[in-house]
Amino acid sequence: MSLKARITDDMKAAMRGRANPDEAQRAWETVRLGTIRLLLAAIRQKEIDERIELDDAAVSSIVEKLIKQRRDSISQFQAAGRDDLVAAEQAELAVLQAYLPEQLSIAEVEAAVAAAIAESGAASAKDMGKVMSLLKPRLAGRADMGQVSSLIKARLAG
Repeated sequence: MSLKARITDDMKAAMRGRANPDEAQRAWETVRLGTIRLLLAAIRQKEIDERIELDDAAVSSIVEKLIKQRRDSISQFQAAGRDDLVAAEQAELAVLQAYLPEQLSIAEVEAAVAAAIAESGAASAKDMGKVMSLLKPRLAGRADMGQVSSLIKARLAG
């Protein structure tokens, strides 16, 4: 089953889940449904704009983009002291993260960074682009690329 089909099935399940008599479960399903609809709208928009049918990799990149937006919003809302909005964004973030592939551990990411540095022959921070270009397709969706970038900088600096 494709990722897009799984998301659509989850939307249907969330719609049915809103009829649950348990108020907490009903509230969660409402948040889940709204987030999934937002995700499907972003997928459809990309398909319409580019006139293509998106594959799982493209859908994952949209999920990653939405996750990054949620993380940015959370940090801004925390700085503004808006705990209510932080909680809403964190709930959406939890829903979106379920659609990413299993995340790599820190040790696996560090090993991939070390291998890419050796493979590219990078010697200084100027060579960071070479390393990132090798790692991006390998780690896309399975690691936080901001964290990967920080690891590369640390390795090349010292």
